Amino acid sequence: MVSERGLQVLRAIVQDYVDTHEPVGSKAIVERHAFGVSAATIRNDMALLEDEELIVAPHTSSGRVPTDKGYRVFVDHLAQLRPLTPAQRAAIGSFLDGSGDLDDLLSRTVRALTRLTGQVAIVQYPSFSRANVTHVELVDLGSGRIIVIVVTDIGRVSQRIATVPPDLGDEGMSRVRARLASMLTGNSVQVGSQAIADLLASPAQPGSFDAAVRSIAAVVAEELEEFRQDRMVLAGSATLARREQDFRGSIYPLLEAIEEQVTLLRLMTEMVADDQGLAASIGRENEPFGLAEASVITGEYDATGSRARVGLLGPTRMDYPTNLAAVRAVAHYLSRLLEEDERAR
Repeated sequence: MVSERGLQVLRAIVQDYVDTHEPVGSKAIVERHAFGVSAATIRNDMALLEDEELIVAPHTSSGRVPTDKGYRVFVDHLAQLRPLTPAQRAAIGSFLDGSGDLDDLLSRTVRALTRLTGQVAIVQYPSFSRANVTHVELVDLGSGRIIVIVVTDIGRVSQRIATVPPDLGDEGMSRVRARLASMLTGNSVQVGSQAIADLLASPAQPGSFDAAVRSIAAVVAEELEEFRQDRMVLAGSATLARREQDFRGSIYPLLEAIEEQVTLLRLMTEMVADDQGLAASIGRENEPFGLAEASVITGEYDATGSRARVGLLGPTRMDYPTNLAAVRAVAHYLSRLLEEDERAR
């Protein structure tokens, strides 16, 4: 059983190791922290922490560094979130305000978060399967080419090129637009996808009108299917190369997870959040996902009723209190912007 002072010693070791990247000894703890006891007493506390596998000596006659278990205890019981400075909060606002659409907003979000923390930043798209299609527009480019625009009620906008028979004409285009709108507008992405699938499965009819409807419907079907798929945006992958010394082994599994995304999406989905919407998965806890040397921390944001996560990926040696505070602040700001956008619609 670790004493209260022993846990505070663990806090000191984690904080000093994150700051210095050097193993922490009892003398350094006495000099840097006001425990009011001797170095010998601190050494006894450190011995107990080592027995509990919360710290370890990386080599003989060295100081101690936290283990993955030690980081977990620190995050669960000892870490106090550090409030962001006014400058940091202003930076978040300047990055996120004035975004054009959801894609732009989420891209700005990860850039802001990686700049604040120096870690790889990740944000999940909210689930669009229950989003409603609010608008379908066709823009004629001439020569049988049109832009198909689909808009949802949570800010997702898509633009795709489709081809139609060149003899369709303005009246035919209006009829096609009305036909598609009747199947999609006001319906959820899921319902709209089914309506399009039923149309494409029905027997084809002769004439330019049916050919145009089917051509555009096939493009819309691809787009709605993408709406339903889990997606994420990332920024800051280069930080892994700059911090490669923080990883005991190769950073290749992390780079692979970033490129594939499926692993990270699954990990983020399975993480259990606390009452503030924050979650952390540390080191060996990520072994089933091939990320045993990394930590992932996340916060939840609300996209008009659909919950998704924004977070960070980095080495286990990270500044958890500051990074968790940054994730929480960005998640709250993102939720607020999406709520304001919804009210403005």
